[in-house]
Amino acid sequence: MERLRGLDAAFLAVETPTMHMHVSAVLVLEPPAHLVSEPTALVVDRLRRVVEERLHLVPLFRRRALRVPFGLHHPVWVDDPGFDLDYHVQRASLPAPGGPAELSAFVAQVVGRPLDSGRPLWELHVVEGLDSGHLAVVPKLHHAAIDGVSGAEVLAAFLDLGPESRVVEPPSRPWRPDPLPTDTELLAYSLSSLARQPEQAVGALRRTVGALRDLAERNRRLREEEEQHPPPGPFRAPRTSLNGAISPHRRVAFAELPLEDVQQVRRVFGGTVNDVVLAATGGALRRLLDERGERLDESLVAMVPMSVRTEEDRGNLGNRLSAMLVSLASTEADPVARLRLVSEGTRLAKEQAHVLSEDLIRGWAQLAFPALSSRVARLSGNLRLFDHVPPLFNVVVSNVPGPTFPLWWAGCRVAALYPMGPIAEGVGLNVTVISYQGVLHVGVVGCRELVPEVDHFCHLLTDAVGDLVKAAVRHGEHWA
Repeated sequence: MERLRGLDAAFLAVETPTMHMHVSAVLVLEPPAHLVSEPTALVVDRLRRVVEERLHLVPLFRRRALRVPFGLHHPVWVDDPGFDLDYHVQRASLPAPGGPAELSAFVAQVVGRPLDSGRPLWELHVVEGLDSGHLAVVPKLHHAAIDGVSGAEVLAAFLDLGPESRVVEPPSRPWRPDPLPTDTELLAYSLSSLARQPEQAVGALRRTVGALRDLAERNRRLREEEEQHPPPGPFRAPRTSLNGAISPHRRVAFAELPLEDVQQVRRVFGGTVNDVVLAATGGALRRLLDERGERLDESLVAMVPMSVRTEEDRGNLGNRLSAMLVSLASTEADPVARLRLVSEGTRLAKEQAHVLSEDLIRGWAQLAFPALSSRVARLSGNLRLFDHVPPLFNVVVSNVPGPTFPLWWAGCRVAALYPMGPIAEGVGLNVTVISYQGVLHVGVVGCRELVPEVDHFCHLLTDAVGDLVKAAVRHGEHWA
C-alpha cells in the first residue's frame, strides 16, 4: 500500500465527467517484410505477448488507486486482485479506407472516455485496418501515474532498440496480489498521516508568503528598472472562443514538423526549439481566431509544463512537474518579431518558475483534501463556470524530448509517435510535441464543441513554422 503523492492525487481528484485526466499517444507500427504476409491476428498476438511478458517491469500496471473513505486523505496504490490483461489490451479495426481521418476519429473516441477508476488506470488499444498496411497502438494512462517523461519510460519497457526483441528475465516468483486493505485500515493509515498536516501547512504557508514576496519584488524590478513586462499571471488570459466550459467529447489531429527546419530557425534567430513551437502556436491561433472573426487586443497565454526530474528520479513514476505561463505574442503579426518576444518571455517565465518552485506546488497539493477538491471541480463543471470567468490560460503547449534512434515493438518498427495530453475546464485545446528520429510529432486534442477544427489548426501550425523557415532562409546566418 503506497500513498499517492500530492500532484498525482490532485490529477485524480479533479477529474470530472467532462475533464478526463489521462494522457495518450499513437504509435504507428510498420511490420517487417517477413510478417506482412502473416495474418494480422498473429502480429497483434505478438504485441500482446510482449506486454504480458514485461508487465513485471511496470508494477503500477497491476495496481489501482483505492480511495480513502469520506475522502479524508489521498488514495493509495494497491494490488488489483481482479487484474485482467484482456480488459486492458483491446483490439480494434478502422473502417475503410483506414486513412488519417478514420484513425483520428477512433483516437478521439478513446481519449473522450474516462478510465475505469475501479481498475488499474491504463488501456492499450491495438488498431488494425490502416490503409498503409501499418498497425497503430494507442496507450492511455492516467496522469495520476505518469507525467510526460515517466510516460516515455513506461512505454520504453515494451519497446526494443532493434527488430529482435530483447530477452527480459521473468520475475523470480509469480505475481500474487496482496489483499485489499479494509476501510478501517485505510482510515487508520490516513489518520497517522493527517496528524502531521498542521505542521506541514505552517511550513507551506511560510514558504508561500516568502515566494510571493520575492515574486512581487522581482516583477517590480522588471517593470521599473529593466522596463520589461513580467510573465502573465493566472486568469490574465483574454477570453476567446477557444475557452469556456468543456464537454466530454474530443477531436484529435496530428502533424509532423521537420526538426532540422525548427533547428534552422533556432540557429538563425536564437531561442530554443520550444520557443519556436510556442511562437508557431501563437501564429496558428492568431490565424484561427482571425478566421472566426475575433481580433486580439491582448496576447494569448500558454501554460507550458516543465519537468523537474533529476537523475535520482529516473525510473520513478508519478509527476515531477512545474509549469510556467508564457505570452504567445499573438498580437504581433510579424513571425520573427513574435519569436523574439516569445523567447524573451519564456526566459523570464523560467526564472519566475524557480521562485514558485515545484516543491511549493507539490506541498499545497499534498495538503488538499480529495473530497473538497473533487466537489469544487465538479461544481465548476456543472455550473459551466468557465463560460463566465476568464480562463486560467488559453492553451496548453507541452514539449517532451524523445529518442533520436529508431524503436521497435514486437519486431515492428515505430514509424511515428504522436503524444496527446488532457484538456482542462476553460481551456479547449492541448498541443503536445515529442521529437523522434529527426521529426517533431505533434498531437492536438480539442474539445469537440470549442475547437472542432483541430485538423485545420494543424495545417495552420505547419504554415506558421514554414513562415519562420522562409524568414530564416532569407536572413541566412547573418541576422542580428
